[in-house]
Amino acid sequence: MSAPVLRLYAQCVPVRGARRSTICDLQRGTYRLIPNGLFDVLTLHRGKTADEVKAAYAPDEADTIDAYFRFVVENEMGFWTETPERFPDLALSWDAAERITNAVIDVGRSSAHDFASLFRQLDGLGCRHVQVRWFAPVSPGEVDAALAGASRGRQRSVEALVPWSAEWTDDACIALCGGHPRLMTLFVHSAPQARVADGPVHVRIRFRTERVTGQDHCGQVHPMYFTPAIGHFTESQGHNTCLNRKMSVDEHGEIRNCPSMPRSFGNARGTTLEAALMEPGFTDAWKVTKDQVEVCRDCEFRHVCTDCRAFTRDAANPLSKPARCAYDPYTATWPGLGDAPASVGVHAPADASASAHASASAAAAA
Repeated sequence: MSAPVLRLYAQCVPVRGARRSTICDLQRGTYRLIPNGLFDVLTLHRGKTADEVKAAYAPDEADTIDAYFRFVVENEMGFWTETPERFPDLALSWDAAERITNAVIDVGRSSAHDFASLFRQLDGLGCRHVQVRWFAPVSPGEVDAALAGASRGRQRSVEALVPWSAEWTDDACIALCGGHPRLMTLFVHSAPQARVADGPVHVRIRFRTERVTGQDHCGQVHPMYFTPAIGHFTESQGHNTCLNRKMSVDEHGEIRNCPSMPRSFGNARGTTLEAALMEPGFTDAWKVTKDQVEVCRDCEFRHVCTDCRAFTRDAANPLSKPARCAYDPYTATWPGLGDAPASVGVHAPADASASAHASASAAAAA
């Protein structure tokens, strides 16, 4: 029988970064930071036996290679097999039957949206998820009336953001959520204190102190927004993780890809959502991937992160890094969050005889 080789489970996909890498477990919805040296072992030396992998490195690196092997197996990311051909890679292609998968509707002081029409049109486009953001004071009754249009149709989830006032008691929030089974999340922003309220089983009710006064309150890149899920990860391979299949109606009724994007494709009072979708240029940003964006293409988090094309470092460069991302993949530091150490408790092999290992990580954990 042939000697066994190390094989990653199909749902565990390695992603290389400039300083370190990740293994994204798309079944468990987690990721682990690893040295680039381990990434090389798993990719450049894929399909080799343990002895063949070690032969590519200096003899004094054998213990490190063994430590890598143990780490992968003990953390249930891979296994040894004599028949690797029986375990094909996970297909990373993505598609959706819906012409629009998600939408944002913004509501300001002077907004005059026909919510019933908007929800009906989004339903006709197959939209699954809708977020409605109120920037001006609104009563629970007004929100209840606005969301009535989502009571039927194909929407799977609705998320509402409303500004806090004395009217937004826990009881009022619970009553609103109880009347709308598709309302999965209710954010009450500008609240006196941050807390989570008990509500119906299907919904999250969160009070937040942050003030949300307009469409500029988006585009933030932060680890708490990472999504190591198969749908997000596969969509990221060939599409933009924020703008793909997205449509929005801003507080003035302008139809855009995102409320913060500069170009309007008509106003909802006189243009249908479908007509706006068919306008040249509406889908231009849908295929801007993280592998194309400056700096992001060198980041180990790029396929679990959400991109932003509305706020970029260089407004004249459509492939510029998101302006509201502070992470530096070249130093593996995130100002304000400290240095996030790699989660592999072994040193990467030193840069030695094997040219394939020329970019071994210097950021491996001690």
